[in-house]
Amino acid sequence: MVRTILVRKPLKISAMANKVQYDYNPEHLHVSEPNRYTEEGLKSEEMVINLGPQHPSTHGVLRLEVITDGEIVRDVYPHLGYLHRCFEKHAEALAYNQIVPYVDRMDYMSSMNSEHIYCMGVEKMLGIEDKIPQRVEYIRVLVAELNRLASHFVALGTYAIDIGATTPFLWMMRDREHILRLLEWICGARMLYNYIWVGGLYYDLPVGFEERCREFVDYLKPKLQENDEILLENKIFVERTANVGVLPLTTAINYGITGPMLRASGLKYDLRKVDGYSVYPELDFDVPVGKGEMGTLGDCWDRSHVRYKECWESLRIIEQCLDRLQGDLKRTRDFDPRSAVPKKIRPKKQDLYFRGESPKGELGFYFRADGRSDKPFRCKVRSCCFTNLSVLPEISRGSMIADLIAIMGSIDVVLGEVDR
Repeated sequence: MVRTILVRKPLKISAMANKVQYDYNPEHLHVSEPNRYTEEGLKSEEMVINLGPQHPSTHGVLRLEVITDGEIVRDVYPHLGYLHRCFEKHAEALAYNQIVPYVDRMDYMSSMNSEHIYCMGVEKMLGIEDKIPQRVEYIRVLVAELNRLASHFVALGTYAIDIGATTPFLWMMRDREHILRLLEWICGARMLYNYIWVGGLYYDLPVGFEERCREFVDYLKPKLQENDEILLENKIFVERTANVGVLPLTTAINYGITGPMLRASGLKYDLRKVDGYSVYPELDFDVPVGKGEMGTLGDCWDRSHVRYKECWESLRIIEQCLDRLQGDLKRTRDFDPRSAVPKKIRPKKQDLYFRGESPKGELGFYFRADGRSDKPFRCKVRSCCFTNLSVLPEISRGSMIADLIAIMGSIDVVLGEVDR
């Protein structure tokens, strides 16, 4: 038996109307193929489903081409290229200090962390990393950890709503709003800050910021505990995430996975501890790892649990920074947060790679300076979101379509950093 498919064949394009005109002549538009609507055919028939780029679970601009056999996912092909940030090409036409606002727009959920890593890379090229005032470094870590909290709240809140839980999303957005107001008080922007500059900061903390920030820490601790009870310990959430999207440690290492995804697979690897940049070696905090408490080590639940535990560690870091900033590093009238920056940022000829721990993993900047210009000859970004997304097909094969949504949300990807 054969079935007939009507294929639309374009004959000509009207330039005036900008529309394709189709000819429906049945003499040459009918194609025959074997009938697959048999019992055996239906059992093995595969179908292509597009999730995104407008689907809410793909977070805006990611298109997933899903090969399915019924409800089973046979393969997944992520298609990128809908934002076109062109960060790396922009960076070749801008001075080093002018690139900071463009860094903000890659992972716009954690702009402070990206700024911090980028500026430390440029400072290392200039050889002034030891000249940055201690107060500046502690302020940088303070705002970076506040932004890490805000990023994890988005990751956990949107993940909850991806799989059907509304209340945790609303609660985390409420608490994230407090953080955004604190950061807006510092620099005037809610998300794209341009606050951490090469050689220092845009400005010192506002008067009274340390006290307000400590009040927020005291407010947030019981709220975090509530989120644990309503989300991570929720029976439905556990059933939707435990033993789903398991990422073995060997696979994670082979794919270059970093951040909470790698630590959820059992490896205690955090660049704040491994490389010890900025003032992190002076601070006391732990590195949470997955333990397979609710299912298999490295599943979706472990990834959410590691992000939740990291929120507590960020609070510990914030409290220690506040102690120093209100103690021996108090503000002074003559304090200049930009004292270390030279008048002209022109590194000597060199190649340099600098990396740091963003909320999603290892964010690295590779610089090539020609020694003559105040603009980088090349500025290449090692995006943790891009690398983490690459493992999606590997951990999705054989899962259900509904589980694919849970797996995708557990990666915590921001497409501005992927399509850079």
